[in-house]
Amino acid sequence: MIRVSSTPAHAPSILHLSSLAGSPLRDSDGERLGKVEDLIVRLDGAGYPPITGLLVKVAGRTSYLGVDRVSELGPEGATLRGAQLDLRRFERRQGEVLLRRDVLDRQLINVDGARLVRANEIELADLAGSWRVVGVDTGPRGGLRRLLPKPLGERIETREFLDWASVEPFVGHVPTVRLRVPHPRLAKLHPAQIADLVEAASRREGEEIIEAVGKDDRELEADVFEELDEHHQREFLEDRPNDQVAGILARMAPDDAADVMNELDEQRRETLLALLPVSQRIKVRALLGYDPAEAGGLMSPEFISLRSTTTAEDALNAVRLSKISPELLTTVFVVSREGTLEGSVSLAALLRAEPQRRLNGLVKHELPCLRADAPFEEVARLMADYNLTCAPVADEQERLVGVITVDDVLETMLPRGWRRRFGLLGED
Repeated sequence: MIRVSSTPAHAPSILHLSSLAGSPLRDSDGERLGKVEDLIVRLDGAGYPPITGLLVKVAGRTSYLGVDRVSELGPEGATLRGAQLDLRRFERRQGEVLLRRDVLDRQLINVDGARLVRANEIELADLAGSWRVVGVDTGPRGGLRRLLPKPLGERIETREFLDWASVEPFVGHVPTVRLRVPHPRLAKLHPAQIADLVEAASRREGEEIIEAVGKDDRELEADVFEELDEHHQREFLEDRPNDQVAGILARMAPDDAADVMNELDEQRRETLLALLPVSQRIKVRALLGYDPAEAGGLMSPEFISLRSTTTAEDALNAVRLSKISPELLTTVFVVSREGTLEGSVSLAALLRAEPQRRLNGLVKHELPCLRADAPFEEVARLMADYNLTCAPVADEQERLVGVITVDDVLETMLPRGWRRRFGLLGED
């Protein structure tokens, strides 16, 4: 057990990494043997990472010192337990990270805030006799206290403290560790928030986030990829083999997959199309035939259309059994026996209707539809005029071929980089 003297028993002892790094290493008699270079923690468990050892330099040799060999740890340095010094050469074990070398001054993911921050200081606490990492200081004061001489630096209070439980460090540069796959809270972020993190990170860090997400949840990986801007999509596709890219495209919505395909050269596009499942390949190839700036290029071929004689109960069952993404399930389209569009019924109207009432009795207004070659301006105008969240696209025979959602229109209207422009990512 490591003890720290002169500390109230009721409060945990708090140390800063900057006060320990470079501090003396002494024997049990108080004689200086060398200095503390770094602290070693394990990141492969839950909770606050425990200090498992110290990296020390004695007589010009850098070695590993197990934490069980240390009796005291504090701003004055580390004191050995017993008279003997067993200095073993340090070799990383699975899950081990050096706090100073691998975490300090590097970016981390603030999962609670869905943003990137920098570890300017690392805080340690003595919890029930075990030293653990409990938080990081992301503010400028944490960096300033390290730049000043220790007596001055230790007078500066750290104010922008983040609980370690709310952060994830990037550790792709550490050979024995990977970003947790994924942090439970990271997995609960919206795909758009994770995409924002990827875009704000360096390319290596962004790759690390994508890799962590993909190993745990392939569907989430595809959702995140859909939310990336064109530049980052191309960047992440460059070095990936075709089978990996096809795997991501197969899990994406067909219209989003087609948008990605449009950014590739023709040869690779055909190669990837051949690797897609047949159903996805047919949808994507059909969408590639439309102009991206027109209704056909904006629409999704996934929708629910039912005969006008279908009951509300059966329509709700069709929605319940559908695998279409939720944003496309706000509306059920009503078609005649010949397949021509007769109108639509909102999901709310279906929920409120008597179970045996037919859809033709729930259609209130004639629904205008778009042609596939309708320009974007016409799409935006029609959806605004009729307050539509989902607009139908029909062929020359009035048969439904796709739908355009309001988010597709907004994405086209907003300027590139709008998330950062309006401060949604924030900076620390």
